[in-house]
Amino acid sequence: MVGKIKKCVCLFKTNKKRGYNYFRWLLKYTSPYKWKIAFLMAIQIGLTYLSIYYAIISQRVVDSAGKGQINTVLFALYAMLAISQLLIIEGTNLMSAMLNEKYSFGIRKQIYEKILHSTWEDSQRFHTGDMMTRMTSDAGNIATGMVSTVPHIIILVVQLVSFFFTLFHYSHFLAVAALFLTPFGLLFSWILGKKLKKLQVKVQETETNYRSFIQESLANLLVVKAFSAEDDFSGKLTVLRNERFFWVWKKNIVSSAATVVLNGTFSIGMMIAFIYSAIGISKGTITFGILTLTMTLFGRIQTPIMGIASQFSQLATIFASAGRVIEIQNFHNESIGNEPNLKGSIGVQLNNVSFSYKGKESSKEVLSNVNIDIEPGESIAIVGKSGVGKTTLVRLIMHFLEPLHGNIVFYDCFKNSYKSTGTIRKRISYVPQGNTLFSGTILENLKLANKNASMKEIDEALHIAVCDEFISKLPNGLNTKIGEKGSGLSEGQAQRIAIARALLRKSPFIVFDEATSALDEDTEIELLKNLNSLVDKPTCLLITHRKAVLKYCNKEICIKEGKVSLSEVEEISA
Repeated sequence: MVGKIKKCVCLFKTNKKRGYNYFRWLLKYTSPYKWKIAFLMAIQIGLTYLSIYYAIISQRVVDSAGKGQINTVLFALYAMLAISQLLIIEGTNLMSAMLNEKYSFGIRKQIYEKILHSTWEDSQRFHTGDMMTRMTSDAGNIATGMVSTVPHIIILVVQLVSFFFTLFHYSHFLAVAALFLTPFGLLFSWILGKKLKKLQVKVQETETNYRSFIQESLANLLVVKAFSAEDDFSGKLTVLRNERFFWVWKKNIVSSAATVVLNGTFSIGMMIAFIYSAIGISKGTITFGILTLTMTLFGRIQTPIMGIASQFSQLATIFASAGRVIEIQNFHNESIGNEPNLKGSIGVQLNNVSFSYKGKESSKEVLSNVNIDIEPGESIAIVGKSGVGKTTLVRLIMHFLEPLHGNIVFYDCFKNSYKSTGTIRKRISYVPQGNTLFSGTILENLKLANKNASMKEIDEALHIAVCDEFISKLPNGLNTKIGEKGSGLSEGQAQRIAIARALLRKSPFIVFDEATSALDEDTEIELLKNLNSLVDKPTCLLITHRKAVLKYCNKEICIKEGKVSLSEVEEISA
């Protein structure tokens, strides 16, 4: 029993600390918009007092009409106040909508930039669909909460106090009656609000699941159709929909329960106010104008109370979404160093490098105590069975991953050296495996590597990558538009454009990760010959399964059971 109590206390402290950290994080992100939010709040608070004055004017209009008098000034003022309130409300709604858009985009941009600058391992922790949900839905929840919900709660509190004291001026009894049952309703709503936060996390998780499923299935639509699995995937989406439906339903049930309890307390209060006012009318202690005013103010008191209670669920949504966004914000930034002081072609040394994907010594090492030296200008082939660590080795050299032990040092022919950081990628061109083209024109894809490239440089890169012939036959040449993942081109054509893109960067070090797998033998040989004939030949690292590539390389790296060896090609051939 004592152990359970200690566990509950520990959990309470953890949740309290987490909530405080979420709150600080929200304030930090809201800071750039605080004055705009304060301005909107000031307008809405002013609107509160305008509505009070509007209620008082309506009471005077009713009382003057009851005496058989038509006061044109009061009627004109009444109409002017009604129109003014309408215009101010619509104006603030417009400003609020635009501020909400700026705020949400600001969060999305920061999340996006965080992912871009985080370590490769951290960026792979979540499914792409999950990160999209956090960047869109969760960011939207936070923006709506901080721009609308939190200011709205503050405004509701101001309205509640203002309406209460105004009503108290006219009827002490009705003012107290309006608030009598409120604490019970608010307490119950707050308790349910804590439950709603947990349910909101479940709702967001199920949204992530079905978004991720849709995104992944559409990205691999060819595979789905190839296996005639359309009905299976449609059924899986239905299962995910039903799972989401369950949690949305459960969340709405809890939210509705809070609303029913709160509305019940208000109904009782309104009934008391109505009976009290009816008795006052019968005894002649109040006028119809006072009746109109007091009943209006009584309703106005209940409106902010209902509003505050209903915002508990919104607050739960804000904190749940903040927690999901903070998980991405806690990604580690990759190490970035100074600009490499390297000239000409560059080589790289790996000294006692070990690596495991869990980053722990107890985990099985993918690569163990790697010691190799790739000299400037060499062409190196990396061979080995699938899954032995070829791509891992490349990612270590490119500093996508950091070694568990050892160090990686780049150097040039002038004895300049540079200990690897993420900045080294400014000197490396990369052709990853698979189709890595973006939707847009071929020219836009090429200029991703060098936005200032001249047409002469582009033509040279296309010629080396054996692209010029097929591009010249396209209807719009370099301005031909392609779809996602190079849709509209063959796999071999897409690979060659990716190679041309890497060459256009004119880097002294190029990595080809299965970059010629979709090329026919003749095209591959022509490409390798073109690379070897370059005057300022870059250092080339080629992951390949084709033995024919070896005769165009100086050395071969072989990986087996985490061990890496570097051998002369001539020795292997012999």
